[in-house]
Amino acid sequence: MENVLELKNLKRHYPIYGGVFRKQVASVQALDGIDLSIRRGECLGLVGESGCGKTTTGKAIIRLDDPTSGNILFYHKEKKDGVDIATMSPRQMKKQGIRSKLQMVFQDPTTSMDPRMLVKQIIAEPLREQGGLSSRALENRVVELLELVGLTKDHPMRYPHEFSGGQRQRIAVARAIATNPEFIILDEPTSALDVSVQAQILNLLHELQQRLQLTYLFVTHHLLVVKYISHRLAVMYLGKLVEIADTDDLFNKPLHPYTHALLSGIPIPDVQHKLKRIVLSGDVPSPLNPPSGCRFHTRCPFVIDQCKSEEPVLEEVESAHKVACHRKNEVRKLVYDQFG
Repeated sequence: MENVLELKNLKRHYPIYGGVFRKQVASVQALDGIDLSIRRGECLGLVGESGCGKTTTGKAIIRLDDPTSGNILFYHKEKKDGVDIATMSPRQMKKQGIRSKLQMVFQDPTTSMDPRMLVKQIIAEPLREQGGLSSRALENRVVELLELVGLTKDHPMRYPHEFSGGQRQRIAVARAIATNPEFIILDEPTSALDVSVQAQILNLLHELQQRLQLTYLFVTHHLLVVKYISHRLAVMYLGKLVEIADTDDLFNKPLHPYTHALLSGIPIPDVQHKLKRIVLSGDVPSPLNPPSGCRFHTRCPFVIDQCKSEEPVLEEVESAHKVACHRKNEVRKLVYDQFG
């Protein structure tokens, strides 16, 4: 399967300035060398604790945030060679038709919409930016998009505050697909919704992916949600990828201690279930001064001296299953012996 995006050693460091002359004194290493391929037509889930760099990854990909270094290769459907958009200006991206092909659905639709604009204006804004549509064609396209996401032709003349949370998220999805994108970043699109509404939005996203041949990067901390919609999962910790695998493979056979800890926190409605929850000690280290070696070693229950001094490489250990851990071949036995 061909790739739609490739990230190569992608970094995003936020400078911190201090002193009388406002010189850079440190930097927050939000992303520190990400290598990731996203296949065309798939939904890749990106999970991890708050502050690990999930949203920063998404913003860097679509250039809402400029990368510090690294490459972001984007492959058009009609072109074989990838285009590195990491250093492109907004004008260059628009001129080459890339800006409209990369879109994002934000976590809170209320703050991502102008409350003074009507729904028809919100959805039509990216279409106007592209140009080429008459006023009548623009209105028809807005109605078409609203119906595509489960709303009706009665909704365009309302303001965002007149809708429920689920309806606002549908409007945000309609705006994202308005320009016929190839790749959409979904930044926790269901986290602020009720459970029943979450299911409706997930079903909508799945249906749109099949109908419009979309590729998703689904950013979330909710493992059961991402299990339902994702084909593959990537696990992040403190600006680094620690494990990547097919969704079923990662849930059934995790190889990194951090992934084991995340999965052990999923509630299981079975009184016969004996597996203990893996409670990690301490807090996540500061990205201002991340630990040497493996970044997880300060909280890992299976740490050895090698973990403290040598950074593990993300490498393939089984078919399509990559992990960055010095003890990857014995983690499953260690977890079973210690936690049952």
